[in-house]
Amino acid sequence: MSTLKVFTDLQTSPELIDWLRESIAPHELLLPGKTGASVLADVPTDPLMQEADIVLGQPRVDAVLSSQNLKWLQVSTAGFTRYDTQDFRAAVKDRGIPVTNSSHVYDDACAEHVFAFMLANARQLPRGLKTRCANGAPEWLELRRDSRLLQGQSLLIVGYGAIAERLIELLAPFRMKITAMRRTRRGDEKVPIVTPDEVSAALGEADHVINILPDNAESLRWFNAERFAQMKQGAIFHNIGRGTTVNQEALAEALQSGRLGAAWLDVTDPEPLPDDHVLWTLENCYITPHTAGGQFDEARVLIRHFIENFARYQAGEKLVNQVM
Repeated sequence: MSTLKVFTDLQTSPELIDWLRESIAPHELLLPGKTGASVLADVPTDPLMQEADIVLGQPRVDAVLSSQNLKWLQVSTAGFTRYDTQDFRAAVKDRGIPVTNSSHVYDDACAEHVFAFMLANARQLPRGLKTRCANGAPEWLELRRDSRLLQGQSLLIVGYGAIAERLIELLAPFRMKITAMRRTRRGDEKVPIVTPDEVSAALGEADHVINILPDNAESLRWFNAERFAQMKQGAIFHNIGRGTTVNQEALAEALQSGRLGAAWLDVTDPEPLPDDHVLWTLENCYITPHTAGGQFDEARVLIRHFIENFARYQAGEKLVNQVM
């Protein structure tokens, strides 16, 4: 194989950039002259990207479509909303450009984060951590009574992918009744699958509903007043997907009315929510600032994921996390 040019706009330490450069040698690493505050910043495309055979990062859509040399795009996040359009999909398919994301970098962290949400709610940790009372006091007895076991509870996962599969593995010892919603059944899923047309009954049976929907036109405000009304009285809603998939006013109403027992959110729309947003005022709503995918040495894990995929690409093997 001839020498490949790999362009990345990752913002990380010189040490990790050097590791990436050494790991792909003798192929060439290209770096932008300027970077934005984040990989999603709308900065002009660096001319070097147009020379690249492979891009790792979050390049502008127009830059990808105008590139004459691009042979593979690896998105540096699990989400790929800006590329998830019919026009972009058609363009890369027509040119034979595989598009991969970095789901495997974040699936363990996201699965553990929502698992922590579930345990914290079941064991009443927010209340327990701020409660001081004597053993045997009425408040103490109430806290013990309200604590639950996950064993035997039911769970609906809306959006089946790498995070869902990892979460299912983590929950195996708890013997929960788990169902997942997927647009189309593939037959290799680890739990029973319902399609969007069949989801109403599953919503009405689940003690926990976990939203892992991506951000696209079909998922916009998917969790609306109608779907919250279909959910089981007192169900717990968890969102580690995208904030845009939830009608937050309808969510607040469902929490205030008691239809939902609690909501645990890692994503909102916008992020962060304005200080005066009603969700901040609800005692049964808990929000973390989009940190579910975070982990120690995250950039190193991300680069390792690319290096392993780069080896697959050179060997002509199937790429990991291919989304297009």
